[in-house]
Amino acid sequence: MKTVFSPLHNRRTATTELDGGVLIAPHEKPSRAETILGRVKQEQLGDVLAPDDFGLEPVLRVHTPDYVSFLQGCWEDWEAEGKPGEAIPAVWPGRGMRERLPKDIDGRLGYYSFAAETSITEGTWDAACASANVALTAQALVANGEPAAFALCRPPGHHAHADLFGGYCFFNNAAISAQAFRDQGAKRVAILDVDFHHGNGTQAIFYQRSDVLTISLHGDPDLVFPHFLGFEDETGEGDGNGYNQNLVYPPGTPFKVWREGLETACQRIAEYHPDALVIALGVDTFEDDPISFFKLTSADYLLMGERLAELNLPTLFTMEGGYDVDAIGVNVVNVLKGFECGRL
Repeated sequence: MKTVFSPLHNRRTATTELDGGVLIAPHEKPSRAETILGRVKQEQLGDVLAPDDFGLEPVLRVHTPDYVSFLQGCWEDWEAEGKPGEAIPAVWPGRGMRERLPKDIDGRLGYYSFAAETSITEGTWDAACASANVALTAQALVANGEPAAFALCRPPGHHAHADLFGGYCFFNNAAISAQAFRDQGAKRVAILDVDFHHGNGTQAIFYQRSDVLTISLHGDPDLVFPHFLGFEDETGEGDGNGYNQNLVYPPGTPFKVWREGLETACQRIAEYHPDALVIALGVDTFEDDPISFFKLTSADYLLMGERLAELNLPTLFTMEGGYDVDAIGVNVVNVLKGFECGRL
């Protein structure tokens, strides 16, 4: 399986994350991607390719122009106002307030975000663009006949809405890739999100559409981020009614229980008959992940990959979460190795 990777992910080197009322070193850090890349090479998974530059047109098929423009100029505007730290949103248009775009950078940060843990830094724009290009390059490989490809994206993407950032995500790489498949002729695309946290951005982007099936297996949002989307009664609206599915699990969920949800998702995908499958691959379901509460083991990820391969679909993996850096490379590559073995 070919892997696509860009060293430009290192342009995002945030030093602050708001957690528990204090600023800490971010869980989402450059070593995550470097550790995965090292394991890909160690296990000789396949060629590692640099991404092509697709420009902003594919991104604008998913994200609004004003939001993209905001991200592009945010750091420069933040510095122009003489702010001493990293750009962190601190005010939002809450209930009873007007959703009106302010001129001030603090107001615009709140307007275009849904959470305060994610800072914008000097290199965030470059890294987000590179991450989208990584996803689009891997998508092109699959669209042109590769049975599968791995987009080693950083920053991740599945929390990003059409016009909101948060959860370490700026551009929704899985959604951008799914839209690219559609624009290139695929009639139907399925996105399966196996990250511990709900893919709220992906759900929101496709919630009123039937041409992209979205399924997410994740921790109970009553208890964990993102809190305000991801419940099982959210099944789509309008044309999208019945084309969104959330499978929600409590603390301590082991693989034997989580696997039942994976089977439900795979059966639904098979019934949908998509032309391509996008896997939003998070491994923060791991038993030792610092910000999650599932109990999957490293060996379980091999079995996950094997089951995904049984769908026998052109498959794109986009990298999402996973914050136990010591184990992230093993766990990610186990999914990909399991998938490769399952296709033999």
